Amino acid sequence: QFVESGGGLVQAGGSLRLSCVASGFTFVDYAIGWFRQAPGKEREGVSSISASGDMTEYADSVKGRFTISRDNAKNTLFLQMDNLKPEDTAVYYCATDKFSEDGVWYTGLRATNFMKVWGQGTPVTVSS
Repeated sequence: QFVESGGGLVQAGGSLRLSCVASGFTFVDYAIGWFRQAPGKEREGVSSISASGDMTEYADSVKGRFTISRDNAKNTLFLQMDNLKPEDTAVYYCATDKFSEDGVWYTGLRATNFMKVWGQGTPVTVSS
């Protein structure tokens, strides 16, 4: 399972750093992704990072503003979010399919259907 933290209320242009601590499986073996769900919208992939941490992917909407990273020694995933916009408002989740090592497809369509482990989410609200 995952436990996310770090969400909150921030003004547009501000920053937040999300964390996600994993337990119950071998974190170092799998790609991990950040997903988000805005009110009234489908859950979507935001970013992913490979098991080793050497490959990352970002949705076009967050490229250049968000940075994903992981600390395999601490079973922890991070998402640094800078220059936040009101459209970033959502509940943010971490997840893995517990199969892939690279996770490059996590930001693609319907990727959420294949995730096997989810956290409870942390809410992010960006005010204008």
